[in-house]
Amino acid sequence: MEKTVFYNRDLSWLSFNRRVLSEAASAKVPLLERIKFLSIYSSNLDEFYRVRIPVLMVVSEHATTADEPDPYELAKAEINGQQQQFGSIISTQILPELEKHQVHWIYNRAIPENISAKVAAVFFTEVLAYIYPVCIDNDLTSFFAENNKLYQLVVLEDKNGKERLELISVPSEILPRLYAIKADEATYIVFLDDILKHNMAYLFPDDAIKGIFNLKITRDAELKIEEVPEEDFTEALERQLETRDLGFATRFLCEPGIPLRNLYRVIYALKLHRAAVVEGGAYHNLKDLSSFPLSGAEFSYPQWPASAAVVLAEKETLFNLILKKDVLINVPYQSYDPVLRFFNEAANDRYTEEIYTTLYRVASNSRIVSALMTAARNGKKVVALVELKARFDEANNIKWAKQMKAAGVRIIYSSIDLKVHAKVALVKRKVNDESQYLGLLATGNLNENTARFYTDQILLTAHQPMLLELEGLFGFLSKSKKAPSDEDMINFEHLLVAQFNLQQRFLALIDGEIEHARNGGKAGITIKLNNLEERILIMKLYEAAQAGVRIRLIVRGICCLLPGVPGLSENISVTRIVGRFLEHGRIFIFENNGRQEVYMGSADWMNRNIYSRIEVCFPVYEPALKQLLIKIINLQLNDHVQESIYLFLQKHTMNQN
Repeated sequence: MEKTVFYNRDLSWLSFNRRVLSEAASAKVPLLERIKFLSIYSSNLDEFYRVRIPVLMVVSEHATTADEPDPYELAKAEINGQQQQFGSIISTQILPELEKHQVHWIYNRAIPENISAKVAAVFFTEVLAYIYPVCIDNDLTSFFAENNKLYQLVVLEDKNGKERLELISVPSEILPRLYAIKADEATYIVFLDDILKHNMAYLFPDDAIKGIFNLKITRDAELKIEEVPEEDFTEALERQLETRDLGFATRFLCEPGIPLRNLYRVIYALKLHRAAVVEGGAYHNLKDLSSFPLSGAEFSYPQWPASAAVVLAEKETLFNLILKKDVLINVPYQSYDPVLRFFNEAANDRYTEEIYTTLYRVASNSRIVSALMTAARNGKKVVALVELKARFDEANNIKWAKQMKAAGVRIIYSSIDLKVHAKVALVKRKVNDESQYLGLLATGNLNENTARFYTDQILLTAHQPMLLELEGLFGFLSKSKKAPSDEDMINFEHLLVAQFNLQQRFLALIDGEIEHARNGGKAGITIKLNNLEERILIMKLYEAAQAGVRIRLIVRGICCLLPGVPGLSENISVTRIVGRFLEHGRIFIFENNGRQEVYMGSADWMNRNIYSRIEVCFPVYEPALKQLLIKIINLQLNDHVQESIYLFLQKHTMNQN
């Protein structure tokens, strides 16, 4: 049965990337934004090669039957098709559109004669300082090709007809990848790679250049940390981070046309025997297109200034407002300022005694963390659970953890086997000798940078029973255990917490809808997620659909559920929204026979979220906020247009004031 009711998770991940490509191909999207979607596609593909390809390679190597398609080969075939589409979008759509605006992107062609001198000037004044060829015909035991770094292979022939290979590192991490050069009332966009190629003869004046080819190696990104005492964990992780880019090569990406004898010599010299050799386009690391040098308002999305989620009188505090009613913030459509103010007020509020928070991905210049350090310096007890295993953000989180610890913040790290992905904060106050709680519960990271382009929801609440449960959770987290034992069990009535009750509560909520449908009542489920993989929950959704429950899903990325299958999932629809903002919020709506229940939270329905992380989902009790969320989800399902949500929230803000 499993062969037919679940979609391959890796193909689903890759299908999301194909959806990103469709935005790059859309004439409705402004030109610069289309180029940025190409950048996003390239970045996503690099992550797939670093994270998933090593797994698929192992699965393929240990396959015991030929009955099942090889998942590694399936993924490669899909990627090859996407790469062809990527190149076609650039050559048949992006380049002609740029030409209409007198912008000539020199893509896979020779440098025009009219800018040759200017390109040479860039080479001699900016580039040459960073160039040092390495001969790879020698014993290269001391040379290591770095992860995702650009190289150029130069095939040379000396005066005696002897061939040799030189490798040059392209300094794209130091210099701009793309240069805008003005000439003849037009703009020419030139790759750093081509500036090097165009002037390569200067580096080898006594040799004939037989070919120059762009190369890139992608390496496994997995960190392998053994159980260590908490005080040693940071040092162990830092040692692993130093070697992350030294993992085995999963992909050797090369420009077409390299003679086989030269290709094999490179593979041998750089020890790339385990890597998948992929013949890509002329250019690699096209995530660098995110900084494409094209200016002009007509090339970008129109400005949408964020509206205010709350409006306070001059002397009114945010805390006093939260004590009166719950506050919901929908970023980036609404300003993130109330979140910053929440922590700022806590740092200096005379009634605040304790502050607790989880930190998963922290902004590089985090004002939230600055407020936590200020609170500690002001004598308040501040406890921060810093997740050091947030992939590719480990180093930044370590930096902040050290600074917070120096300022007097108590730092907690999760255990090695249990990530803390929850996005919550708790403020404990003492007012007239009575404890009072204020809480922040969110679907996304406490990160003011990503809040500008991730769609997330943040609830600010003074619901005391819910926040007492949150205090209990922080008590458990302070123990840094692998998993809760019987003595750690907390009776969560309001919160849904992975490792405690989250999966069971969601199953019960779905069962409730099944019961309503069978009894002729109002039944329906609407869920918005980033990823949907966990099979027990998927099977329960199938069961609900067969019982007559209408199920509407918005799943941005991986979706292993198959909608519209006769006899299985006719009542299930799946929508994928890709656009100006990254859809990131998790929202769960259950019809409940007309008494709708609405939850939000940090948890996708992935195996990792359900079984190996601490996640927190939470109810939205205030009727007006429930209806607001339902309206937003319906707009997404009906229009698929983010602008409609922006206009709706602008109008909502004006009506509130």
